[in-house]
Amino acid sequence: MATTATASLPASRLHGQHDRPSMVAVGTIIWLSSELMFFAALFASYFTIRSVSPEMWEANTDLLNVPFAAANTTILVLSSVTCQLGVFAAERGQVGRKGSVLNVGGWGLREWFILTYIMGAIFIGGQALEYAELIHEGVTIPHDGYGTMFYLTTGFHGIHVTGGLIAFLFVLGRTYIARRFTHEQAVSAIVVSYYWHFVDVVWIGLFATIYLVK
Repeated sequence: MATTATASLPASRLHGQHDRPSMVAVGTIIWLSSELMFFAALFASYFTIRSVSPEMWEANTDLLNVPFAAANTTILVLSSVTCQLGVFAAERGQVGRKGSVLNVGGWGLREWFILTYIMGAIFIGGQALEYAELIHEGVTIPHDGYGTMFYLTTGFHGIHVTGGLIAFLFVLGRTYIARRFTHEQAVSAIVVSYYWHFVDVVWIGLFATIYLVK
């Protein structure tokens, strides 16, 4: 009876490890707190330089493609939803889909994380396209303070998104290599979701600051 009951538990609840916080998760939260301070410094620099050069901002913000950036932002925000659905699948121990790939309700961790990865890659591609258009318009890092702050803030965020995409590949790779889905794999998926939600929230702040606040 005890063996049967244990086998029916999802991977994320085995071995009593759910009774105490994961040190990996705690460490990730502490690290994200330091990352928050880093982005706070970028925001402070952005507003400081803007306050002393308002005419520079007025001339350059007109070059921004706000509808395109809004669509790209929507894709990134929705990727947080698909990421969390993958976490829910991991928490119930479902690593792969049940039935056809068209049966979205039966998707597991892999399917949701693959979709999240694709959406994140589309966001990075959209950001690269926007960079190309702005450089064509003469907005570059050495051109003026606006260009410097625009590329610093969005560029560092893009690096963080790319890091998240690499983390998704790591989690997905482990699920394919391992013979069974374990508690440790579920924790890895949850930790990656913390990071992904963080970069999404930071981007919402950046989008509002750079594209909406004229």
